[in-house]
Amino acid sequence: MELEMKYAVPGKDICDAIWEDDLVRNFADPSSMDKVVMKAVYFDTADGKLSANNMAVRVRYEGDSVFATLKWNGSVSNGFHEREEVNVPASMEHFISSPKDLFKESEDDKVLLDLIGDDPLINLLEMRYLRSRCRLTYGGSIMELAIDTGSIITDKGEVPIMELEIELYAGDPKDIQSLGDRLQEKYHLVPENRSKLARGLALLRE
Repeated sequence: MELEMKYAVPGKDICDAIWEDDLVRNFADPSSMDKVVMKAVYFDTADGKLSANNMAVRVRYEGDSVFATLKWNGSVSNGFHEREEVNVPASMEHFISSPKDLFKESEDDKVLLDLIGDDPLINLLEMRYLRSRCRLTYGGSIMELAIDTGSIITDKGEVPIMELEIELYAGDPKDIQSLGDRLQEKYHLVPENRSKLARGLALLRE
């Protein structure tokens, strides 16, 4: 289960200010603070079976690692996102070829395979962004704070990425909401109910 708060950030200068803020630095593990280039490709069938069933398949390059991710049963309220998620190791070839062969180990994975059958998964859209991230201990919880800046790339054009995510690793969801509230008030952030994928799909549908 993935639990996170998500906020739209109004400008690159605000992204930089949040990263340098003592509210972040004072609770962060200094050894965890880094910046990594992310490249992600999202897949679906030609007729959109995954998005129609609240599912998503992603292959993402994170520094020197590649992972394939299956997400499903997503829900969101006032920037708080909750969804099931499974990650499996992948390779660079899965950015081009269909990654569905990676999801066949669990019952949840089989739901995906039963849904799409023999239909191939095609490249739907791509994302490229820089992630500034760190691990925090806040309240009684462990979480990751991430600031993403970059672009969502589709056949219909591009939209910018400038957002803050606070993901719960262990503890109480109220702690990520508390930290999010403090940053939201200070920087006039807007809770983001749309995932990056949802924003890309909205552009494709225009």
